[in-house]
Amino acid sequence: MPSAIRLIPLDNTTRHHDHDFHQIVIGLTGHAEFEIEGLGGSIAPLSGCIVPASHVHYYEGIGDNRQLILDLPGDAAPLTGHYHALARLFDAPRFFALDEPLRRYLAFVTLELEQARAPVPRLQDDLLTATLLGCLHARLLPEERPQPGRPLDLRTLDRFIDRHLASHLTVADLAQEACLSEAHFSERFRRQTGLPPYQYLLRKRLEAAHRLLVSSRLPLSEVAALTGFANQSALSHAFRRHYGHPPGQLRRIPSQRLASTRPKS
Repeated sequence: MPSAIRLIPLDNTTRHHDHDFHQIVIGLTGHAEFEIEGLGGSIAPLSGCIVPASHVHYYEGIGDNRQLILDLPGDAAPLTGHYHALARLFDAPRFFALDEPLRRYLAFVTLELEQARAPVPRLQDDLLTATLLGCLHARLLPEERPQPGRPLDLRTLDRFIDRHLASHLTVADLAQEACLSEAHFSERFRRQTGLPPYQYLLRKRLEAAHRLLVSSRLPLSEVAALTGFANQSALSHAFRRHYGHPPGQLRRIPSQRLASTRPKS
């Protein structure tokens, strides 16, 4: 499929799916909630999120809303050939805000789409998309060489995560806590732990949910809220993928067997 740009509202009900193409969602009016493989965040006007291909994501429009959505298969022109470096934007899910130059460009793109009397021609679509991706790449993945230094203090980061578990923590929040740029932090973190930061954060949230399910009788919806998941369905989906069974099963396992519960390898 070719790349495509759409201007649409999101339903005011929670939905979830995944797809074999990358996606960028940018808020124009109203608000929306997203959770991408356990990484949650809100989209307000002039902010957005990146959804890599094959990443399960939950989303819900809040009231009247309108979003600009870009669908990008891996072989789309704005991600191949001369533009191949832009594909790095989709190495991991992330949330972002637009600065003033990008806000002006977004207004231009929106006006172009609104004034088109027919679907935007393929070449124009690709050029508009490539320019937007190039600007996002320059801001989110600046070319910098991580310098050797002291290892990241994972204990301090763990304490920070534990204190803010119910919040919509992002990789940018962890990077700020470590006093590094997001790109530098992500590279350092991956080299030190073997995991992307967002996967580490998801694991910490699932471990906390596991502890609450074992030690309390809180309803699943409250466990989800306390561990930063958008809703009970998002918790259940992530829990099943990580542990191999739904969270409710823990409460049907006799207490003497709980200690043997382990995530899938």
